[in-house]
Amino acid sequence: METYQQPTILIVDDDRNNVLALEKVFKKENLRVCTAGSGREAIDTCRTQPVDVVLTDMRMPGMDGLQLLESLRTISPDSEVVVMTAYGTVESAVEAIKNGAYDFVEKPVKRTAIVKTVKKALEKHFLVVENRNLRKLLKRVEVRKVVGNSPVFRKTLEIAQQAAPSAATILITGESGTGKEVMARYIHENSNRSDKSFVAVNCAALPESILEAELFGYEEGAFTGATKNRDGRFAMAHGGTIFLDEVAEMSASVQVKLLRALQEREIEPLGGTTRSVDVRVLAATNRELETEVERGNFREDLFYRLNVIVVNLPPLRQRLDDVPLLIDLFINRYAQKNNKPIEGISKEATEVLSGYYWPGNVRELENVIERAVVLTRSSILDVADLPPRIATEERYQGQLNISIGTPLEEIELRVIRETLRHTRGDKKLAAQLLGIATRTIYRKLDALNE
Repeated sequence: METYQQPTILIVDDDRNNVLALEKVFKKENLRVCTAGSGREAIDTCRTQPVDVVLTDMRMPGMDGLQLLESLRTISPDSEVVVMTAYGTVESAVEAIKNGAYDFVEKPVKRTAIVKTVKKALEKHFLVVENRNLRKLLKRVEVRKVVGNSPVFRKTLEIAQQAAPSAATILITGESGTGKEVMARYIHENSNRSDKSFVAVNCAALPESILEAELFGYEEGAFTGATKNRDGRFAMAHGGTIFLDEVAEMSASVQVKLLRALQEREIEPLGGTTRSVDVRVLAATNRELETEVERGNFREDLFYRLNVIVVNLPPLRQRLDDVPLLIDLFINRYAQKNNKPIEGISKEATEVLSGYYWPGNVRELENVIERAVVLTRSSILDVADLPPRIATEERYQGQLNISIGTPLEEIELRVIRETLRHTRGDKKLAAQLLGIATRTIYRKLDALNE
């Protein structure tokens, strides 16, 4: 049985008479009231107990209302703040709202107005808390699972599990389709920030001018069309995690601002002033960032800031033992989504899928299973339900049989040819698999006029 918790309001003012008067007003509204005579005392209160709404005077000796607001964003981020300001100092109250206050009231306060404002702040507070709890519940119901039991994948997962509870920045690398965002969400959900926001940004999908505004926000009048203030993704992720996918696509100017956010924990909205943020950064790329640094496309200092812990996702062709597990996961997901009574998949179809090369990695496998689930007329997926290009593909063995005594030069050429066959002639990918430079493959083939 749930117990009712009385809403708590904290009144902060160095004017003791005003505190007593407001305390009397809100106790009549059946609110639990705490009081503080200074900003420092208010911080101590919020450190020791949950406070739903803070009602604070703007001008106080020592720590004023703005400074208190800034501190509360870290100490008690769920608390809504209402500021009281004297007549003629509305500008400072507006500044407080820009920095995250819910609303302001002018002194001398009117009972009806102050009660109405605080109750609306309470409504917002409980709505935010309820939405967060609902998001946590939905996460338990439908989470993009990290699936895999192959040795190479277990090694990657162990690194992610060890790094997740830390505050360290993590760089997730791997080919397109290997599940970098799924891994990022897994890290977030296993971190100390799992009850806060996870904000994902695809840096490659946004033009340079828009990306900067999306990440860091902007103030009214910062550019044509900026008719009101808007928080960026970093501000939205305050207290939680931001995931920067395709981070290598950032322009030089955006890289500078990201570096500041990582170093100083500060962001600067377009047309605005710097503000502090508490955000954990996860970044991902399918490029070799070291190479991009050498080419002058990526800042070296930013690379080292991002490259604290690296979680490298292996391509699916290196973890084919995991294909049956992934098949089951995707069948369950899309059978439920499409309301189809799929019971499983045939042994023959599983063998075909487990022997395919998967140039598109896990994303390609997921798309293939979704297609099969949608189009099948049977309760068991079979080879006929697979795309022709996969159903007729020669099984990928991932190995060569070489006789003892075969010259090393011939072995080398056979390995290169076989790798190119399975990469469908993609020399760059073949070089990555073989751990050699692309120019080495060109040189070997040129020697044979191939």
